[in-house]
Amino acid sequence: MRIGIIGSRGIPNKYGGFEQFAEYLSVGLVGYGCEIWVYCQHNHPYQESTYKGVHLIHCFDPENILGTFGQFIYDFNCILDSRKRSFDLIYQLGYTSSAIWQGLLPKNVVIVTNMDGLEWQRNKYSRLVQKFLLYSEKRIIKSSHFLIADSKVIQDYLLKTYQVKAGYIAYGAEKCCLTDKVHLEKFNCHPHSYYLVIARMQADNNIEVIIQAVLKSETEHPLLIIGSTNNRFGRYLVKKYASEKIRFAGAVFDRSILNQLRRHALIYFHGHSGGGTNPSLLEAMASSAYICAHKNPFNETILGDDALYFVDSESLTKVLNSPIKTLDRETKTNRNLTKTRLYYNWELIVSQYFQTFSEYLKSDLKSER
Repeated sequence: MRIGIIGSRGIPNKYGGFEQFAEYLSVGLVGYGCEIWVYCQHNHPYQESTYKGVHLIHCFDPENILGTFGQFIYDFNCILDSRKRSFDLIYQLGYTSSAIWQGLLPKNVVIVTNMDGLEWQRNKYSRLVQKFLLYSEKRIIKSSHFLIADSKVIQDYLLKTYQVKAGYIAYGAEKCCLTDKVHLEKFNCHPHSYYLVIARMQADNNIEVIIQAVLKSETEHPLLIIGSTNNRFGRYLVKKYASEKIRFAGAVFDRSILNQLRRHALIYFHGHSGGGTNPSLLEAMASSAYICAHKNPFNETILGDDALYFVDSESLTKVLNSPIKTLDRETKTNRNLTKTRLYYNWELIVSQYFQTFSEYLKSDLKSER
């Protein structure tokens, strides 16, 4: 199989969820004998032509100049380049900035799209942007041969709303190798004596809700917030709440440090309220973190009864004011760790993708777009 992967900023991962996914999937598929090309930003820190057997194609991306609009130009450039390749299958990661260019995709190629989250429902976007994203969702469904959802909630939504049967393949969780060394000194924290949030600074991750609950609660433990604050919402949070009790530590990319921070937190807060299977949630589960998550179908589908939940600052304040039961903590963390090993391990995920793509290529759909 000759497969092109479009929709990430490139590999190796230097940014986030889709980039991490693209790295694990592409390298894993190479192990199955596939020829894989991953599209990357022209200014990606890694400028080699291959990475662990994966071919890299660097395309011009003016995002650093034009902001979000630059992503549309980047996707346009990637899709134009794909017309020069002899791909059997193109896998699109998301559709936010690529849906309008679908008519330019090469013919006689199987087009598969990962539907990401229900982007148009996210309240971080204006109503006008939400309408555009809903239009993009409808367009991508019509223009793709196959759809893949990494969340059963999204799979059910697509079937109910569009009568489309999307494939379900979960996101993977990295194996967590916890060492005896604890990286807490630089954060002025002690094991099981701090709360933790690791997230992008955006409103629908409920960071401000979590901050307000910590401040209103009776707890004396600080809240450590990991994530770049170099955006408008991040600067607002720092200006309003930064203190000894609310500590903004900035971005941290070292996985061993992040895993240790999750493992030794008194409670790890997962405030994401939208999207599909969130990578940071699986990473927290794999790190044996004790999780308190925003109560929504995406999180509940994965965590089930093995987490604490909140819906607003009042309900979270009650959680913080309640004593933590050691047995309950151990039971929940152990069950979540087992889930990552059984259902969300990368070896299984890559195997499912190889089998799924193989089946897709057997279909006679290349000329039907």
